[in-house]
This record gives sequence, structure tokens and C-alpha cells, in this order.
Amino acid sequence: MSDESKSKSFNPVEEWIPLPKAIPLGLQHVLAMFVGNITVPIIIAGIIGADAAERTFLIQAALLGSGIATLIQAYGIGPVGARLPVVQGTSFAFLPLLIPLAKNYGMDAVIGASIFGGLVQVVLGFYIGSLKRWFPPLVTGIVVASIGLTQIKVAYWYAGGGKGLHDKNPEAWATPDQVGIAILVLLVTLVVRETTKGIVSQAAVLIGMGVGYVVSIFMGLVNPSIISEASWVSLPQPFHYGLELPAIAIIGMVIMAVVTTIETVGDTNGITSGGAGRDATPKELKGAILGDAVGTLIAAVLNALPNTSYTQNVGLVALTKVISRWVVVVGSFFLIAGGLIPKLGAIIAAMPACVLGGAAIFMFGMVATAGMKLMTAEKFTSRNMMIAALSISFALGLSIVPEFLDKIFNKENGLAIIAQLLTSGIIPSAVIAVVLNAVIPPEETKADNISEAVEQN
Repeated sequence: MSDESKSKSFNPVEEWIPLPKAIPLGLQHVLAMFVGNITVPIIIAGIIGADAAERTFLIQAALLGSGIATLIQAYGIGPVGARLPVVQGTSFAFLPLLIPLAKNYGMDAVIGASIFGGLVQVVLGFYIGSLKRWFPPLVTGIVVASIGLTQIKVAYWYAGGGKGLHDKNPEAWATPDQVGIAILVLLVTLVVRETTKGIVSQAAVLIGMGVGYVVSIFMGLVNPSIISEASWVSLPQPFHYGLELPAIAIIGMVIMAVVTTIETVGDTNGITSGGAGRDATPKELKGAILGDAVGTLIAAVLNALPNTSYTQNVGLVALTKVISRWVVVVGSFFLIAGGLIPKLGAIIAAMPACVLGGAAIFMFGMVATAGMKLMTAEKFTSRNMMIAALSISFALGLSIVPEFLDKIFNKENGLAIIAQLLTSGIIPSAVIAVVLNAVIPPEETKADNISEAVEQN
């Protein structure tokens, strides 16, 4: 076979990387997504008032669910899985819906909603071609920006020690120690991100949290008994919380499943574009969405929250130009191992809320700006500005002032469920963006119609 033929037949996705090189590359992927993956279960743990042991349990579940979902995406099982270096993790996108579910119904409703969302994505995987046109960059950007903006308030609650602490003892919330730690985490994150390159820069948030954690230990803010009392090995406990599916979850999860499906399409295209200089094939896109769906279903059975592809890892592929799926397969085993070791989960669970809060301020801000970047991928005309303005205004307004709808949608008239959906912020934002984008013609179309009318006259 000639060198030219070998070059044409070479597929970088299937390139086998020797373990001495694959292990650090796989760890890079784990480090890039680790903070985001543990943030969501920690926030939900705070909402349900979980103690240290249960918090550790939820973190373990997140690591195990993410590891299995990532393995399925990268390795593939039949039509399921992109067979690309797609990394899965718990998704911020679902937080606006999962928070009220956890608060009002409990973890059994969260698990039920996650399973329902996974089933919806299975269906979407077979119809993504016809759905894609409804979600151009403008719409997906609006939704992603709304996710970040509506959750920033959660980050500030944590930076002060958590909303639960505020409700129980307002005097103990947002003390100088807690605020100082949150600011320290932010400053270290910014300095590391701006003064380093490669994996160190990618892990800036993790490094910032590590510094904040160590300082917290010396300040006496960490309870070491949480770690010492945790066991070394633990097997999964499927359906530990049981199963429930409130009506609010059915409507909300359909919308959120569509949103995260489009996000996965973007991430998958980003990986093939950044690593191989091509668009993802229809088979890869379908496999990625089905991998998302099956990963979410398995994660929910293991008591973890919905999974989706991680954009941070898309950037890592573009940075390293290593698109071998076997690197991510190796990384998935680190996540699975972490999910089976309670000690690791306990170390994270013992972390003071203010440390997470400092990191979350940065992370949710980055999510918001990533959405803004997506929005402006298209020409930002006055039409697009109007759609974005209305969508984001509803997202922020209804999430910040949920009482605004109390007199219209309440328990007395049986419409409280609608209020819960609307005050998530994300759902009204997504619906408004999709509808307005569909019914308002692009400005270029208006100009063409005018030109045609002039020519006819």
C-alpha cells in the first residue's frame, strides 16, 4: 500500500494511543470536566438538606454515572454512542427544573424526571435531522446564556455558605471568612487561567478550588470526620431513592431534553471539526444523542442526575488535536473508579460551600458568555436582538421574581404547576426563542420581498 493510500485510510479517531501517553491524556479530560460534574449534585444535595454521608453518596453517583456514560459514548454499543472522544457529565442545563423538583417533591421525582428525559432523548435521536432546523445558533445560544444567567444567584448563595445556612442562621451566612475564601478561589482561578497554558490552564477552576480547600482546612472550616468515617469501597445501590414522575417533570423534561440534544449536536460537531477538520456524520450525531439518552438512563438508575456532553472537553480536543476515542475510554475508567470509592466522594463532600461558590460564580458566568458567543455566531440583526432580549428578559425576570405569577397561577385555581415551569426561567426562554425565531422572518427575507414588489410595479 502506498503512503498516499495509507494517509487516506488513516482514521485519527481509531488511533490507538500507548497507555503511557493515553493515561495522562485521559486524566486531562477528567480534570477538564471534574468540577462541573460534581457541582450539580452538590447543589441538589443542598436543596434537599442532605447530610455529609448523603452528599458523598450523590457525588459518587455522579462520578460513576458519568464514567459509564462516557465509556458508552466513546466505545459504542450498536447504534448507541458517537464512537468519538465525547465526555459525559451531569448537566447544568437541567438545574432550573431539577431544583424546584428536588425542593417540592424530593429525589424520587428528580430520578423519575431523569429517566423520562432519557427516554425522550431516545426518540429525539432518531429524528434529529428534522428537528435541527428549529434550533439555529441564535436559539441555542439564548438557551445556554439563560442557563448561566439564571443560576448565578445559586453561585452567590453558595459563596456565602449555602442557602440552607442562610435560612437556619442568617448571622452565620456570608461571614468575612466565607466571602474571603470565595474571592480567593476566584482570584486563583483567574491568575492560573491567564498565566498558564495547556492542561494547567484548563484545570484553573480545579486548582482554584484546591487552594481554597487547603486554606479552609487551616481556618478550621473543614470537618475531617466526614472523610475519616467514609468507607474505601462501595457498590452501586440502584433506585436508592425510588421513583416518581410529577406532571411538572413531563412537560419540563421534554423541553430540556430537546435543548440538551441540540447542545450535544453542537459539541459533537465541535469535536470532529476541532480534532479532524470535518463535520460529524449523521451516524455519529445519532449515536451521540442515543449515547446521551442511554447514559442518562443508566445514571438515573444509579441515582445520578441527567448526563450530557461536556463542552470543556470539546475545547481540549481542539487544543491537543488528539481525537482518538481510546483516550476518553481510558479517562472513563478513572471516573468509574472514583464512583466506587466513597473516600474520594467524602473529600469533595467535606469541601466548604464557599469554595464551591467561588468556583460556581466563574463557571456560571462562563456558561452565560458561551451562550452569548453562540448567539452572535449569526449576524446580530435587530430581529435577532429583539428575540434575544425578550427571551432573556423572561428567563431572568421570572426566575428572580417568581412571586410575579402567584396571583395568576396558584394552588387555589390548580395552576401552580404552570408557575413552577415558568419560574425556572429556562423553559419560557426556550419556548419564546423557538417560537419567535420560527414566526418572525429574517430581515433579509423582508428586504427580498420589498425588492420583488418594486420590480413588479
